[in-house]
Amino acid sequence: MTDILLNALAAGLLLALVCGPLGTLVTWQRMAYFGDTLAHSALLGLALGLSWQIRLEWAVLLACTGIAVLLFALQLWRDTALDSLLGILSHTSLALGLVALSFMDGPAFDLNSFLFGDLLAVMPEDLRLLAGIATVVLLLLGCYWRGLVAVIAHAELAAIEGRNVNALRLLLMLLIAATVAVAMKVVGVLLITAMLIIPASAAGRLSRSPEQCAVIAILCGVAAVASGLAAAWTWDSPGGPSVVLCAALIFVAAQFSRGFRQA
Repeated sequence: MTDILLNALAAGLLLALVCGPLGTLVTWQRMAYFGDTLAHSALLGLALGLSWQIRLEWAVLLACTGIAVLLFALQLWRDTALDSLLGILSHTSLALGLVALSFMDGPAFDLNSFLFGDLLAVMPEDLRLLAGIATVVLLLLGCYWRGLVAVIAHAELAAIEGRNVNALRLLLMLLIAATVAVAMKVVGVLLITAMLIIPASAAGRLSRSPEQCAVIAILCGVAAVASGLAAAWTWDSPGGPSVVLCAALIFVAAQFSRGFRQA
């Protein structure tokens, strides 16, 4: 029992550490629906992994990365509104994944566990994969943080300063794709966007700079993971949804906290 809790806690803390700064950039750029689109495309990755008989995490990573690159290319090529492209790709990839899964033969697959995740079922190999992806994402965020913030704050000014705006935007999309692909094992496809958005949104109410927002978002994520795991263990509730509900409560508390400060 102790090993199960320790693995779940370590996985949740790694996820909070990544989603804090990444969620800050996502919310500042109003890209919340992008995470949803990638989460839906994960079902297509699941179908690819089962049909090609490769590890599901890598298949989902391939699908999410492909959708991110496709979205970036379509946005440049057709100059279409981002929200329209997100809606089209989100529902198309979801439908394609569900149709592909329906045609597959073989043993039945527990789709619910994939959709909603099982934080208390994280294995050591899952933890190693999550740690590897988290390390890469955090290193890249550390190297390109100032450029990413500059592009999100004012893309035209960032371009005048000599920054490669398109490359930085593509990098952000790929980092989100990698996080979604791996984190779906922890909180599930349908809930990973919540972990990206809710702690960062709560932190945004309490911070005055991107760096401060990222740190507070990490702390909010850590608190949500710890309290959510405690609730799941105490009341035998699903781990991933319990964590997200605790994050939502933290967001509500942040709203009241800001209201009291303004009063």
